[in-house]
Amino acid sequence: MTAPLRSNVEGDRSMSVPPTSRVPSSAVMPTYARQNIVFERGEGSWLISSEGGRYLDFASGVAVNVLGHAHPHLVAALQKQAATLWHTSNLYRVAGQERLAERLVAATFADRVFFCNSGAEACEGAIKAARKYHYAHDPETKRWRIITFSGAFHGRTLATLSAAGNETYLRGFGHPADGFDHVPFGDHAALEAAITDETAAIMIEPLQGEGGVRVVPDQCLKGLRELCDRHGILLVLDEVQTGVGRTGKFFAHEWAGITPDIMAIAKGIGGGFPLGAFLATEKAAVGMTAGTHGSTFGGNPLATAVGNAVLDVVLEQGFLEDVQAKAQRLKQALARVQDAAPTIIEGVRGRGFLMGLKLKVPTADFVKAALAENLLLVGAADQTVRVLPALNASDEEISLACDRLVRAAQSLTNLS
Repeated sequence: MTAPLRSNVEGDRSMSVPPTSRVPSSAVMPTYARQNIVFERGEGSWLISSEGGRYLDFASGVAVNVLGHAHPHLVAALQKQAATLWHTSNLYRVAGQERLAERLVAATFADRVFFCNSGAEACEGAIKAARKYHYAHDPETKRWRIITFSGAFHGRTLATLSAAGNETYLRGFGHPADGFDHVPFGDHAALEAAITDETAAIMIEPLQGEGGVRVVPDQCLKGLRELCDRHGILLVLDEVQTGVGRTGKFFAHEWAGITPDIMAIAKGIGGGFPLGAFLATEKAAVGMTAGTHGSTFGGNPLATAVGNAVLDVVLEQGFLEDVQAKAQRLKQALARVQDAAPTIIEGVRGRGFLMGLKLKVPTADFVKAALAENLLLVGAADQTVRVLPALNASDEEISLACDRLVRAAQSLTNLS
């Protein structure tokens, strides 16, 4: 078996106190199968538990903490804003919101931005904008249905759950919201057949994170763009998990050289502070007039101060190129991890710093084994575990994470 990869980064598991398995009773609703760990502080790619354990965080808050924990520039921006103004509502202009919108527009395809608080809200807004676009052009239009794909995840609201169509998540909540037509992932014939005179848009993630780290090939994204143009419908991209540098480009669709009409973003844009948005071209945003949508907290001074600080770093010259270089080294290291544990790991998939290991064992078992090595990972569908470093993780931290992945896999091999 291949020897583990080496690193001299401090923070060996011997410094940590392993968590107990039993989660104590809590007044919090038990909607998550939480690990029995409480983290009290973070330092870059590391989290420190209340018991003194040091954990290498390659979960990043589920692709949220793009600059790790307690990044000094983000901390300073939040502290400065917190000392002056927290909230006024969208009844008034918000200077930081306008600045962040202008910067997003300058760096993307978009002309207009609406701010909200989460990825689910961003996807809801994108759905509304797509439908309202057709209504604005023709109040008698039949176009309101949206084509989505199996394995998708667009959020936990009733509409976004219905958009994804996952039976497990929908069970017990009554009839799904109408207006969504689901087609198998990668089935081009089924996609063509699903387009009718009621179709308003196609909505897709460039890379399915929750769905098993499945990449939509660049050529397929180009084909979707052409298909939407041919039928006069909108292309809506959900870049909640793939955006803000996660794949090595500012947004993942840039790899394909195409642009959407509408795009939902969240997670990385706030660097850990709740912030989301949907972006649109002037044409696609035509229906979003006064009174058609709103958010009490969306784009408030605190959130947009942090969002602007995130862009200060991510859009700095050379930053994304550095992410691409490190991501290539991560991919090569993960391939060596697979070589070291072929009975546990079936393959490596993903792009940039949104990588996945396709497993031959239950995902929960692998996540638990990694936790025993003080490495934090995130599970996904299709028996896949996500590897999600902060964009500024060091080469040494990447090497150390892969050491721990090998040990985790070997521990499962020894049990089998």
